[in-house]
Amino acid sequence: MLVFITVGSTKFDALAQAAISEPVLTALRTKRFVRVVLQRGNSNLDLASTGDSLTMSKAGVDIETWKFKPSIQDEIERGDLVISHAGSGTILDVLRSGKPLIVVPNPTLMDNHQEELALQLDRLGHLKTTDLPTTIGSFDPKSLVPFPAFDGSKFRRLVDEMMGFTDM
Repeated sequence: MLVFITVGSTKFDALAQAAISEPVLTALRTKRFVRVVLQRGNSNLDLASTGDSLTMSKAGVDIETWKFKPSIQDEIERGDLVISHAGSGTILDVLRSGKPLIVVPNPTLMDNHQEELALQLDRLGHLKTTDLPTTIGSFDPKSLVPFPAFDGSKFRRLVDEMMGFTDM
C-alpha cells in the first residue's frame, strides 16, 4: 500500500523529517504500507542529495521524494492514505477525493491558523490530527465520516440572497 505525504508549498521541516523517521516508517510498515511518496517542498531532509527528486529504502519502506509538481491530484488519487500539512486547499482536495487523511498543522504559519481548521474537521470526524506515529498506529479509516459532496447551488443561493434576488 502507498501513503502520499505532502508538506505543501512552504517549508515544513518537522513534517518532512518525521515522514522518513524510524518511528513513522515503522508505524506505517505495521499497517502494511510499503511505499511512501513525499512531496517535501523546500523542507530540509538532511540527506546527501540536494536534487529535486530522490528514491531510497528505509525500515522496509520504499521512499520517493520530490520538491514540487504542477499538481498533486494524481498522487492523492494513488494514495491509500494521505498525510498532509493542514492547508485548507489540500484538505479539501483530499476529503473530496474520499481518501483517508491525517493532518499535521504547521505551527509556524500565520498565528497557527492550520490548527483551528484541523481540530474542527477532526471533531466532525472527517480526518485525524495528532501525534503522527501514535495516530498511524491507531488509525482506522473506517471510523472517518465521509465529507459532504460539493453543492454549488448553496453558494449561488447565498449570493442571490445577499444581492436581493430571493425567490418569492
